[in-house]
Amino acid sequence: MRIAVLGTGYVGLVSAACFAQGGHRVTCVDIDQAKIAMLCRGQVPIYEPQLDDLIADGRRRKRLYFVSDYAAAVTGADIVFIAVGTPTRPSDGHADLSQVHTAVEGLAPFLKADAIVVTKSTVPVGTGDTIEYLIGNIRPELDFGVASNPEFLRAGRAVHDFLQPDRVVIGAESDLAAARLTKLYRSIGIEQERILLTDRRSSELIKYAANGFLATKIAYINEVAELCEKVDARIGDVTRGIGLDERIGTRYLQPGPGFGGSCFPKDARALAKMGEDHEAPMRIIETVLASNEARKRSMARKVASSCNGVLRGKTIAILGLTFKADTDDMRDAVSIPLAQALTDAGSILKAYDPVANGRAGDLLPPGVQYCSSAHEAAEGADAIVIATEWQEFAEMDFKKLRAVVRAPIVIDLRNFLSEETIKQSDFIYCGIGGSRRHAFKTASRQPDSTRPLLETARKATDSDDLLLRRLAAAE
Repeated sequence: MRIAVLGTGYVGLVSAACFAQGGHRVTCVDIDQAKIAMLCRGQVPIYEPQLDDLIADGRRRKRLYFVSDYAAAVTGADIVFIAVGTPTRPSDGHADLSQVHTAVEGLAPFLKADAIVVTKSTVPVGTGDTIEYLIGNIRPELDFGVASNPEFLRAGRAVHDFLQPDRVVIGAESDLAAARLTKLYRSIGIEQERILLTDRRSSELIKYAANGFLATKIAYINEVAELCEKVDARIGDVTRGIGLDERIGTRYLQPGPGFGGSCFPKDARALAKMGEDHEAPMRIIETVLASNEARKRSMARKVASSCNGVLRGKTIAILGLTFKADTDDMRDAVSIPLAQALTDAGSILKAYDPVANGRAGDLLPPGVQYCSSAHEAAEGADAIVIATEWQEFAEMDFKKLRAVVRAPIVIDLRNFLSEETIKQSDFIYCGIGGSRRHAFKTASRQPDSTRPLLETARKATDSDDLLLRRLAAAE
């Protein structure tokens, strides 16, 4: 088939590259001419494992093209995918569909008869109806179809998720659109049983409902982790205990600093707004959003607690800046509010991320020192904070780091590192949702050099009210 993909962002590039690998002729269009020029030179503007190789292979086989002209992409296309951004509208929290409307206006004049326009962008329920109306106004004589085909791609695993999906959702109002999209996905190896055919509006809502549910699981387990710290329970045992229930499962029950990225925050906000508009309040989702924001803000207090409640003048090394590992996406990353809170409290920040140092410069507060390695960031640090679960951090030689830090404290906001390894390297380990009583009971087994710091940490946890007052004043 001849396929056009409107938008060369995360979803657009992954979709285009995977369809091209399946043997289809795919042309991507973007109004950002600098990005198109970059892609034509063989450079990929985002970091995503395997994507560079797929794009290079598609271009080499002359199956994948990049243009800035709608006519060159859409003319003659059997299927036109809209894969542009739908960020949160700052004024009211709704999804901003301005890029979708611009794409529709650009493609409509060049659409051929019987072509199918497909929204891959995450859009509110009823957007397909609007697209159909807009194209019909521009081309009243044209026979065409509009379908919904939401993406379910995880950053860092997007290529895998596209080619080996849990499900492919196709929302269509015509047999032609459903059949053509089914044929497309079957051609790249997707089994028939993984393809869910439904109506367009249900398809649009499925994406929001899925992300809302996953966000709820994350917010829930983070609150349980907070409770574990208060009652001296262990979150690892709790998650294993509930995850063994097959009705619950273990996925998305890993406690952390709060969810971020390009999907969960904006989609949860949009879902809450849809409920508000239709007088069907999404009260659980509204609470999830509030809980997640509170969770992110609380991470600075956790760092302060590990530093005896005093942040002013302390050097903090933040390792990992992206919202998760294996991506350069900084959208709604916990490192942003964390760095701001620590800076406001008077800390000196050193930061390192394997791929996102450059992107972070415009998002983190001024004065952050960006380092070329984790070792450099740790030099002279009063605490090391693991904010993103990059594999290279698990492979660090903490015995070597022990020689360069000012204070041997590791604050693992992802529960990603081996606690035993950290302690054997003469560090104090502070994870998420751990039992403080258990941690302090191990003080007698710690090396002599860390015992004073453990006693300091014990005193800090006994004075949470004072800590909260100090942070409130700093904020």
